[in-house]
Amino acid sequence: MTGQADVANGQPMASTEPPPAPVPFDLLTHYQRRRLVTRAVVRTIATVAGVVAIYFLLPMDRPMNPVTVAELVLGAAVLIAIIGLQIWRITQSAYPGIRAVEALAFTIPVFFFLFATAYYLTNHSTPASFGTPLTRTDAMYFSSTVFTTVGFGDITAKTETARILTTIQMWIDLLIVGLVVRLGVNAVKYSQQRHAAVALSQAPNPQSETHDSPMT
Repeated sequence: MTGQADVANGQPMASTEPPPAPVPFDLLTHYQRRRLVTRAVVRTIATVAGVVAIYFLLPMDRPMNPVTVAELVLGAAVLIAIIGLQIWRITQSAYPGIRAVEALAFTIPVFFFLFATAYYLTNHSTPASFGTPLTRTDAMYFSSTVFTTVGFGDITAKTETARILTTIQMWIDLLIVGLVVRLGVNAVKYSQQRHAAVALSQAPNPQSETHDSPMT
């Protein structure tokens, strides 16, 4: 047999057993839970800080042109790919709830800054787009107010291009709040069910032990 030949040749046989089920979060020690949450918080803060740094350090002194529009479309495609990757990582995570919070804490700021960049470039190309010159902080602020539907009214879209961008963000806001959160919750449920199935398959079978026990 192939397995015996591999052992004879000094090669270990490939294990077909599933990996062990992770320890449920509630059964972890206080130190393990704290370390797990601390690592998640540190990773989230580091990634968000990186996104903020890129936004404020990225050179954006070019006017809005077809090349700039193509770059923004590419950025939107990258955002969609990041969302898909984050959902896949949730399904593969041993602790999907924590991973889902990390994913949202990273995806939403990227979404903010993507539209903030579009607003800043639009204003840089046409200063009258928002009625007042926008700094990078102003563009970030306006993007946040559109997402949260606060609408203070201190910055408003004046031109058709600015209004189209704002409308697109409003539409995508609904997708972010509805679809992405929904997908994240479903990914958490799927991961939990998968881990429960692995734990059940590794649990001892009482009937098998009864049949295997010697008769008295």
